[in-house]
Amino acid sequence: MAEKKPAKAAAKAPRTFYISTGRRKTAVARVRITEGKGQVVINGKPLDVYFNEDKDRAAVVGPLKVTEQLNRLDVFVNAKGGGVTGQAGAVSQGIARAIKLMFSPKDEQKGKIYGSITVIKAHRDEKKEREKAKLNPVKVAAPAAPAPSADGQPLIPTTTPAAPVDPTTGMVKKLRDSGYLTRDARMKERKKYGLRGARRGTQFSKR
Repeated sequence: MAEKKPAKAAAKAPRTFYISTGRRKTAVARVRITEGKGQVVINGKPLDVYFNEDKDRAAVVGPLKVTEQLNRLDVFVNAKGGGVTGQAGAVSQGIARAIKLMFSPKDEQKGKIYGSITVIKAHRDEKKEREKAKLNPVKVAAPAAPAPSADGQPLIPTTTPAAPVDPTTGMVKKLRDSGYLTRDARMKERKKYGLRGARRGTQFSKR
């Protein structure tokens, strides 16, 4: 009797992951985002299971809410180091950076293909940045507006037509204005030799 050949596994749908890193205090979070239905998994656990407090959950989903991507992206995080609050802040910054990378121009992305999976990381071309800086010198302050006429109306109209808003720039602006892209440098200061803490000295005793 002829042996039956094993059925071939169904081909996986191609997926694109955007990878970024977030940091807060001593915590580090490696974040991957891809198009999906709003799933958030941290160290193999759902968001509601990994973080118990509402403030930590709100910090994690903050960048997704600001950019209106809460139900459009799946987030997978590997977090280590620090405490609960530190990891929540690291995950928040990592998600914000990954969203920024997702909507950034192609020349700022560097991708690798592994079978049906494409991994994209941030890429900075320093040579192009230097050339861009030379082409765009520091802007000089605009001259003062002309004095109004006798009836109070300006002699020359100062209004300029509004430039079209780029949705990509608006997305990054929302994240930056909300503070999600900024690295919070506050950290516990180390204890000093001869002191009881970072700044606290010993109690003065006259004798």
